[in-house]
Order: sequence, then structure tokens, then C-alpha cells
Amino acid sequence: MSRLATILADHNIEGHAMLFWGLLQAEGWTDLLEIKLTLFESLGIPHDSTDRDVWQFAQNNNMILLTANRKMNEKDSLEETIREENTPSSLPVITISTIEKLHQKPYRLKCIYRIIEIILDLDNYLGTGRIFIP
Repeated sequence: MSRLATILADHNIEGHAMLFWGLLQAEGWTDLLEIKLTLFESLGIPHDSTDRDVWQFAQNNNMILLTANRKMNEKDSLEETIREENTPSSLPVITISTIEKLHQKPYRLKCIYRIIEIILDLDNYLGTGRIFIP
């Protein structure tokens, strides 16, 4: 992989994202790939930002947004934002399908392997909008 992949963890899954990151490190992926996890607080993103603001921030800063299922039925919802603003060069949003299962290591591993697959082949996922994992 020739570029750094930065994953922006949505504020409502930061605890889960830290579990992901710990497992990524334990599995050795952070030694093999240029991958970074970042959180809202470290970037100064307000927790009450709209989905649109978060998506735009991630796109403008070349970050892959990792989220649970954000709202889908409001003007500035993530789904509406993707429909209106996604381009062929937009980075995908990775959405964990069943956040409740992340306490189970086998499910976390499936999600991690899927994220790694996406990162390794990122050019082929540009413009896809949203990818539900695992």
C-alpha cells in the first residue's frame, strides 16, 4: 500500500474502535500497513456535528469514516449526504452492521479482516458510498 489509511472513528463508537485498534495491533496489522486510527476529540470535531459535517470533514482530510448506522431520514443524515455529495473519488464510509456483536472476538476479527481488505484495495472502493461490514 502506497498511502497512509486514516480511519476516523465516529464519536458514538470510539470505545468499540479502541477494541478494534487493540486487535489490529495484536494481529500485527499495524506493523504491516500504514494505518492510523483517529478520534473526534483529537481533531477538535464537536460531538454534536451533523452527519454531513462529519462526512465532509472525513472526505476533505482523506479519512475513512468508521461508524455504526447513523441516521438515515434527515436532511443532513449520512445516507442523504452520501446520495447528494458522493463522487467517483470519494472515500467509502465503513459501517459496522451489528455493533452489539463487537464484544465477540470472532465478529471483531471478521470486521477487521474486511477493513483490511478494503484498505488494501481502496482504489476499487472509491465512490461506493457506504460499505456494511463484516
